[in-house]
Amino acid sequence: MSNHDTVELLKECNSGVQMAVYSMEEILEDVKNENFRQILKDSITTHKSLGNRTHELLSAFDEETKEPNPIAKGMSWMKTNAKMMMEGSDNTCADLITDGCNMGIKTLYRYLNEYKAADEKAQKLTEDIIREEETLRQNLRNYL
Repeated sequence: MSNHDTVELLKECNSGVQMAVYSMEEILEDVKNENFRQILKDSITTHKSLGNRTHELLSAFDEETKEPNPIAKGMSWMKTNAKMMMEGSDNTCADLITDGCNMGIKTLYRYLNEYKAADEKAQKLTEDIIREEETLRQNLRNYL
């Protein structure tokens, strides 16, 4: 059971990290404030590093990564583009990324509770991802 929970938790973490990177990269070109842009670039780098860690741990179990749900990815794209067409400001960009952070935090806590038998490394990595989401959310408050 532990291996199953570990693998499932890591797959969900990897999928979430990929979704976060996709969302930040998608909105980056619309950000006008250079400090805000740098916050996103730094977070993309951190998220990619966290994604690499999940991939390494999954590889130890001879498991593949999990792609983000195509429907969720499509819905994110539609929401982002609709909001940016209505008001393409840095405030809108910060709002969209903050919503993504909130969703990521909530989802990762749900998976931590669901996969309680996951090993300590997987749980710690999940907590590291949650902390990065919380940090990004905090750093974006000035742009809301």
